[in-house]
Amino acid sequence: MLDFIMRLGAVALAATLALPAAAQDLPVVRAATLKIGTVNWELETIVRNGLDEKHGFTLEMQPYADNGATRVAVEGGEADMAVADWIWVARQNAGGKDYTFIPYSKAVGGLLVPEGSEAQTLQDLAGGKIGIAGGPLDKSWLILRAYAQQEYGMDLAAETEQVFGAPPLIFKSGLSGEMNGAINFWHFLAKMKAAGMKELISVDEAGKALGLNTDTPLLGYYFKQGFLNENPGLAQAFFEASREAKDMLASDDAAWEAIRPMMNANNDAQFEALKTDWIAGIPARGPVDIEGANKMLALMNELGGEELVGDASEIPGGLFADVQ
Repeated sequence: MLDFIMRLGAVALAATLALPAAAQDLPVVRAATLKIGTVNWELETIVRNGLDEKHGFTLEMQPYADNGATRVAVEGGEADMAVADWIWVARQNAGGKDYTFIPYSKAVGGLLVPEGSEAQTLQDLAGGKIGIAGGPLDKSWLILRAYAQQEYGMDLAAETEQVFGAPPLIFKSGLSGEMNGAINFWHFLAKMKAAGMKELISVDEAGKALGLNTDTPLLGYYFKQGFLNENPGLAQAFFEASREAKDMLASDDAAWEAIRPMMNANNDAQFEALKTDWIAGIPARGPVDIEGANKMLALMNELGGEELVGDASEIPGGLFADVQ
């Protein structure tokens, strides 16, 4: 009997020791993220719920101070993945990089006006001041300029004064009423709406009027293709984990409560606005519309030129990962 018990214990110990080894056999995806980036909400949901190991990989989040640092980390091999818009990724590929894009979000911004503003269209901002986060080549700003030209024959850049600044600065100046209108990153806009500002026009609405496919995910995870080649099936596995996290966040309030501490929501109104707008940015599952993406790229080339798109005159082959 003693011998049996000892052998049983040895089997149990061997099984216990084998578990970490099995976990270590999974490919590791090192994600370079902003310390306070909204992508952390999805990635944390993946890790917290074990969706990475469920789909055959281990996700490690590596926080950085700014986007530039995340890009250097991927380029230098310190990280395997970061987040960017596909137009930037296309520019890198046209310049010789081997990045592959996995869709994450179609969340885009819009232009907000103060709560008491009487503006009804972009025309009503003529002679006014617009605060813009992201600089003169901000994609939301470029699309709204194209929309104003098409709909009203209005040169929005010439007929308004632009104030470019960091997102927190545009947030504060927009709420203070210093600006007649404000364009900001989507999560700042959500908080601004929660504080009473109102949307004059969304980029989604303007894009549709321009004939763009606004269901094309603008933001995504990008990997080096060489890394994906070394780990066959990882692109689809990561995509599955991402989609499962999205499904959780779209349907389960508890999933949001779990990540609320990292959302920087100062009150319930901000929390609900962030939830609503994040969920609205979930793209439909399926392959990216290449024709629609090329149309968007052509518009960005027309408005932003080489400074924005570099040598990317059309979608580089292999830009979008074969996931669905």
